[in-house]
Amino acid sequence: MNLGKVLKYEAFRQAMEGRKELPIHNKDIMTVIDFSLASTEKRLVVLDLAHKRVLFNTLVAHGKNSGENYAVNFSNQQESLKSSLGFFTTENTYNGENGYSLVLNGLEEGINDNAKARYVVMHGADYCSTGTIASLGRLGKSYGCPAVPREFAGPIINTIKDGTLLFIYADNSEYLTKTHLIHQPNILMAQFQKRPPAFDHEG
Repeated sequence: MNLGKVLKYEAFRQAMEGRKELPIHNKDIMTVIDFSLASTEKRLVVLDLAHKRVLFNTLVAHGKNSGENYAVNFSNQQESLKSSLGFFTTENTYNGENGYSLVLNGLEEGINDNAKARYVVMHGADYCSTGTIASLGRLGKSYGCPAVPREFAGPIINTIKDGTLLFIYADNSEYLTKTHLIHQPNILMAQFQKRPPAFDHEG
């Protein structure tokens, strides 16, 4: 898919691991948000896996208490105003105080399963724009929602609604210790290599 310029391999690998494990209604469309990148970078990617195409690659905001230009703190708690990591499935749309919005259902217990209760949804926001980056040096921040530029909110939401997978990635060891959806072959291999060598003639 020639994703090298738009998506890190590790973010894609982890997203595909979860995709294999989860009973997702529509596996052809997958969204990956890479919060290891700065908010000034296009860190949301929507993929059409069936046709091997990148449908969208744009800016996305993180939660107010997750960090400044980088998202470094994550939470599943009410009123934390932080983003959550992990796997979500998209559900229905509605028009709320932030306009056209998409309900997200967190699929990982203790990691993001409070997303609905926290009203963590995808929506458009004026503070998610190149103009905000020009004035602040970073994007504005949400209350925990993955907010996207106003002009892309409708097209993205209409593409990924009704049962597609969304994965929010960060280079975060705490998440990897909690999730049951991602295998960690590199970590296991590193642990194996640290073991002292066995003698040829033990016993």
